[in-house]
Amino acid sequence: VKQEGAAKVTVKALTDEESDAMQMTFPVYVHGMLKTESYSGALRPNETVGRIEINVPEERRREQSRLEIRYSPTLAGAMVDALPYLVDYPYGCTEQTLNRFLPTVMTQRVLQHMQLDLKAIRDKRTNLNAQEIGDDAQRAEDWKRLSKNWHHEAKNPVFDDAEVARMAKQGVTDLIAMQCSDGGWGWFSGWGERSWPHTTATVVHGLQLAAKNDIALPPGVLENGVAWLKRYQAEQVALLQEGERHEKDPKRELPYKSQADNLDALVYSVLTDGEADPVAVKGEATTVEMRRFLYRDRTKLSLYGAALFGLALHAQNEVESRDMIVRNIDQFVVTDKENQTTYINLPDRDSSWWYWYGDTIEANACFLKLLTRVNAQDPRASGLVKYLLNNRKNASYWNSTRDTALCIEALAEYLVASGESKPFLTVEVWIDGEKKQTVAITPETLFSFNNKLVIEGVALTTGKHVVELKKAPIKDGAASPLYYNAYLTNFTLEDHITRAGLEVKVNRKFYKLVQRKDATATVQGAIGQAIDQKVLKYDRTELENLSEVTSGDLLEVELEIDSKNNYEYLLFEDLKAAGTEPVDVRSGYIPSALGAYVEFRDERVCFFVRQLSRGKHSVSYRLRAEIPGRFSALPTRASAMYAPEIKANSDEIQLQIRDAK
Repeated sequence: VKQEGAAKVTVKALTDEESDAMQMTFPVYVHGMLKTESYSGALRPNETVGRIEINVPEERRREQSRLEIRYSPTLAGAMVDALPYLVDYPYGCTEQTLNRFLPTVMTQRVLQHMQLDLKAIRDKRTNLNAQEIGDDAQRAEDWKRLSKNWHHEAKNPVFDDAEVARMAKQGVTDLIAMQCSDGGWGWFSGWGERSWPHTTATVVHGLQLAAKNDIALPPGVLENGVAWLKRYQAEQVALLQEGERHEKDPKRELPYKSQADNLDALVYSVLTDGEADPVAVKGEATTVEMRRFLYRDRTKLSLYGAALFGLALHAQNEVESRDMIVRNIDQFVVTDKENQTTYINLPDRDSSWWYWYGDTIEANACFLKLLTRVNAQDPRASGLVKYLLNNRKNASYWNSTRDTALCIEALAEYLVASGESKPFLTVEVWIDGEKKQTVAITPETLFSFNNKLVIEGVALTTGKHVVELKKAPIKDGAASPLYYNAYLTNFTLEDHITRAGLEVKVNRKFYKLVQRKDATATVQGAIGQAIDQKVLKYDRTELENLSEVTSGDLLEVELEIDSKNNYEYLLFEDLKAAGTEPVDVRSGYIPSALGAYVEFRDERVCFFVRQLSRGKHSVSYRLRAEIPGRFSALPTRASAMYAPEIKANSDEIQLQIRDAK
């Protein structure tokens, strides 16, 4: 094969009496692909220079070369993108009524703390998540489109003082109407509703935040909710005390509770957070007892519950106990240095994900709040911010109104405490010692500064290059972090194409399958007896690059997928070697853990994955070696349909097929 295009092959059979001929056209594909290599980095406030080394191959289509560098002084500022989803949610249970207005109020207060003109940044165009690429203008238009309120003109409410005031007043009015006569809240309101501890704690916590953000509350509403929670906590303390007595005397028949639970941690945290001076009242009998039980049973709490308890201990200045809780949680914390993310890896004890305390996003948001209050400059805190942003749904919000509101609450607190709400820095982008771009970033320009540098075509020369991002404070005492990503895209024509990927990685393996002789399995006979039956089983032998197989051999292709985050709508395209053909040819869903939809095409096999959770996965299919020769299986390509920054590919592999004797 000399070049890509269409190859015509004509075969003639000529005799004196009869003649015939046939001509067929075969597609010849280029030995190459559009390959993207992704890089990620972060500079802490006291660091000044970040470096990335890239290599542009000689064998490539130069007009299809592109280097895109993105940077941002804050990732938490991207929280504003989630507000339209909360405002627009069409249902009205207690929690959604609260979260329809409260995160908007909190975000507006943060922006006002930054001394910004809200109307001036209404038409923001800078995506503060440096990891996301694509058309900035289109992303901005999408953000404005998502900002349409279902009963108002197209705008994000956070930038309109009058609209925020109206939303807050309406939200408080609705919550008052939902309050039960005993002071608590249920799921909805109306006849037959009763107060529930989780719902009441959620609303009380929200109203506490509302009061801190200058939202006027009628007298008695919050106080009655707090009184309900205190009665509930006293009841739980009595049950736990009876549990201790029952342990000594198992014959006791009074109701008891053997250990403090996650709901106790939530209520304790909310009550502590609502105290004007948590340290002054930490000696109250009920408070002391519940704190004792929670600390005693801390290893039995979920990590979410432990983080809530840690927040309460911090508020009460119980430093030693708080640090113990942080160390307990830290056993399950994973930091990925490659993409600068940190997250809690929830263990099996949190496998009851359908309960509120088993939610991964909420647990990480709560731990972010705890680290922010202990030390906002802790690198794990910024890593949690990045992890939360990477795991947003549709790149704007999370899974529900509740976890989205909690993430905004945690991000808003981190934004202020870390100092990222007031960036004053100059960013310079250097390539091979030559300054290419200088940008000044201040609170006034945060949503409008030019946060990317693009070099493409012949301007991107062959060979190794060093990219440096340098930052310097604009004024004394102002130190800001810098988050950056780089994406090198080439249509490579290299003879052996190597793997690439950052957030998602794919590794392809080829195996030769050899049928086992005399393989049997025990099955049930016609009258229930156990009988041995011959079955079809194979031994797998992994094939290296340039391995030799025989025409007719059965092969298996396995794609090993490693994802750093939870993603939706991904496509994995496996380019098959031309001398092989799939054994199965019917497209459809496959019975695997990924639940992928597979399409068998002439030159590739495509796996469409609707949901890909963080971790390692695999899918496979079988081929038959057919045509003798030496063939290249171009790399498997991975891409996200709605997130252009998610790209990956496997290594190329070549197979030699010899004719069967």
